Amino acid sequence: MSSEFRVEEVAAETKPPRARVEDAVDMAAETPAETFARKRDYLDGFLAQQPQGEKAHEPGGALYEAVVDALKDIFDPEIPVNIYDLGLIYGVEVTDGGHAVVTMTLTTPHCPVAESMPAEVEMRVSAVPGIAMADVNLVWDPAWDPGKMTDEARLELGML
Repeated sequence: MSSEFRVEEVAAETKPPRARVEDAVDMAAETPAETFARKRDYLDGFLAQQPQGEKAHEPGGALYEAVVDALKDIFDPEIPVNIYDLGLIYGVEVTDGGHAVVTMTLTTPHCPVAESMPAEVEMRVSAVPGIAMADVNLVWDPAWDPGKMTDEARLELGML
């Protein structure tokens, strides 16, 4: 395999033109009301956007988000934060056939709800309209740590 290098000699480097204040759009000609209307129009469209999955079972889709909402209704009995914001949910997969698989962990392997929490997650996810079957995979690797919590959970627990 041979490679060729092309060498080009340049007499002088040309620098791009510098931006000048005089070249800027004259904002003084715009009234404050027009500026506000322009900014508001831009922000309204931007802030109103919601993540949209192409299909209901993808992140942003209605079925996927309904499963996440069901997970946010389950609270750790020792910590007043839901298991989703606590960072105990490592993954949510929903097939187009309505099969949901939740991968989760617990705060410690010796958690008092180690036997009942996965069953509750399975029951709550199965109750979501459109979910035909739910499986819960309980994993210990990677181990849970407080860094997995959302900012809302940290705020709730006074950690921010």
